[in-house]
Amino acid sequence: MKKFLKGTFFMQGDEACAEGAIVAGCRLFAGYPITPSTEIAERMARRLPEVGGAFIQMEDELSSIALIIGASYTGVKAMTATSGPGFSLMQENLGLAVMTETPIVIVNVMRGDPSTGQPTRAGQGDVIQARRGSHGDYEIIALAPYSVQEMFDLTIEAFNLSEQFRVPVIMLSDAIIGHMREKVILKTPDEVKIVNRKKPKEPPGKYLPFKPEEDLIPPMACFGEGYGIHVTGLTHDIRGYPASTDPKVHEKLVRRLCDKIRLNADKIIRIDSRYVENAEIVLVAYGTPARSAIRAVNLARKKGLKVGLVRLITVWPFPYEYFRKLSRKVKGFIVAEMNYGQIVGEVERSVGDRKVVLASKLGGDPHTPEELLEIIGEVYKHVE
Repeated sequence: MKKFLKGTFFMQGDEACAEGAIVAGCRLFAGYPITPSTEIAERMARRLPEVGGAFIQMEDELSSIALIIGASYTGVKAMTATSGPGFSLMQENLGLAVMTETPIVIVNVMRGDPSTGQPTRAGQGDVIQARRGSHGDYEIIALAPYSVQEMFDLTIEAFNLSEQFRVPVIMLSDAIIGHMREKVILKTPDEVKIVNRKKPKEPPGKYLPFKPEEDLIPPMACFGEGYGIHVTGLTHDIRGYPASTDPKVHEKLVRRLCDKIRLNADKIIRIDSRYVENAEIVLVAYGTPARSAIRAVNLARKKGLKVGLVRLITVWPFPYEYFRKLSRKVKGFIVAEMNYGQIVGEVERSVGDRKVVLASKLGGDPHTPEELLEIIGEVYKHVE
């Protein structure tokens, strides 16, 4: 019998992530233990058998993502979880999932880096890797939770977006959000929106596995459903057959893989904006730094400073157009990140000649509201 938890709980972010995956319909987890994501695997190892699913500990992260790609093509919603070094190992197969349009979810609970770095401390150093880590032209969806509740809610959304757009979706959490304990309200599948992949309307003899519909997304038949499907990482035509020497086929395919995300960006992107209507300075943050940013903005406004907040819930695709419009009435931006500057570059690309200041914090400790408040004060003095 399927068993879902419902009600108010006090739990870790990693545990809430696992519960969100189960509610979304995930029935296969493959992964390799790595701090600070291991609690997701531990929870899934205990919970998946209770809902008719399976947990498999793999020998490494390369095989973990390979297995969930294969599982997805059997019709199973599948997920893996890792941290920085393991995420690096997944990049080649991340590209395979993009090319084969395989819906999967990858949770990256980020830690201090590079290399082995700070296994037990938080960081946000994998943000650009999430967007550009695999080779070639492609688009990706990445979400950034800032609370235990969002670890639950956004995991469900990650699966929904993955199924809807036939694309890998990345959850960019971090060690603080993953390990902290907070109140979380868990819901059952009948209380939340659940999206499942489009199935073919044509019979097996007429179905073309990679022929898109008007939304640029092909319906997805799975192995064992009676359809003939050829799946390859090579450039392929709408039949799925290799056509790697044909420039026209390659260009048409790659443009579609990108455009199904780019042209639907407005449907994907979620932003939590506060006080931006009359702001002169806007503080931008995501993940753990957003917690301090909210407090810092409230403190600044009590001092009479016209400061707004933009919390990125969707990190990729990046909301370039939103920032372009915002820059027409805002004098400057502060970007708070637990890295040495990654999203700040995307903000700079968007806002033209507006002043952009990086509030960088390294070492594993998050920004304090007071630190951000001080930076807000300094920037406020120097904007035109």
